Amino acid sequence: MTITVLDTYPAMREILRAPQADRAEPLRAMLTPAAGMYRYFPGEVDLVAMHRMGSGFPLDRDEDRCLAALETLHEADAWGRIGHALENAVAVQVKATPEITVPDITVLLVLGDPSDEHFMRTSLGETANGSVSGYLFLNLWPYAENLARLEAMAVHELNHNLRYSPGNVVWNPATVTVGEHVVSEGLADAFARQLYGDELGYARIGVPHLRDDQVFAKVRTGLDVTGMQNFTAWVLGDAHAVRYGGTPVGLPTGAGYAAGNRLVDAYLAATGLTAAEALLVDSTEVIAVTRG
Repeated sequence: MTITVLDTYPAMREILRAPQADRAEPLRAMLTPAAGMYRYFPGEVDLVAMHRMGSGFPLDRDEDRCLAALETLHEADAWGRIGHALENAVAVQVKATPEITVPDITVLLVLGDPSDEHFMRTSLGETANGSVSGYLFLNLWPYAENLARLEAMAVHELNHNLRYSPGNVVWNPATVTVGEHVVSEGLADAFARQLYGDELGYARIGVPHLRDDQVFAKVRTGLDVTGMQNFTAWVLGDAHAVRYGGTPVGLPTGAGYAAGNRLVDAYLAATGLTAAEALLVDSTEVIAVTRG
């Protein structure tokens, strides 16, 4: 097993310094080593278009702002810290569950779009994806809070990657439920908290509603919902659903993360397991603890 954190710093610096008309192709070249994260998409994926859709740094504006933010990431040793955190986290996880499949992992760290209001405010300057085995995608703006929790953000996504790697838990698009997604976010946060504590381990968007009983009760009503097009509202909240063409369900941003933490904490307390030991637990077992 190898972990490769792609050194995107020099490529992003080159792109942002180039004439605007010459930026798309070097961006495509930078993204190509991680193109496998889109292998389940139908047809050929336009990597530059996906970058734009995913709130990646712009190619036609904000150069100075982005270059300054890029230097902040570089000075914080973001790439090195992420690599060390993932190596350590894999060791902790394998010790707890030696039977798991651990793939080779490629990590893509990208600077976000400072003019994207949804990304900067609603998402608090960070989005990430670890759902496709072998790839982690981290897109962020170097707010101080995000720099402080770089390691926690990375190992959260690693937890998803290991849970859904071949031979482990199967994510079947035809049958997967909101409950599975919500529990997976709680497990990933619990793993990050096991390694880095509560102050850094929680995904930031879920923190405001961790103790909101009304939000928790509302999310629980949707745990059996299927159809992945419905998941955004239940997990990320209405604002994200509207942004990506989904239907709101009456939930604030990060509701599913907050509820997932409560479900997983109840399960871990009831079983005495650590988050690492619970990596492959069936989500129905977790949910059953609070359904009584």
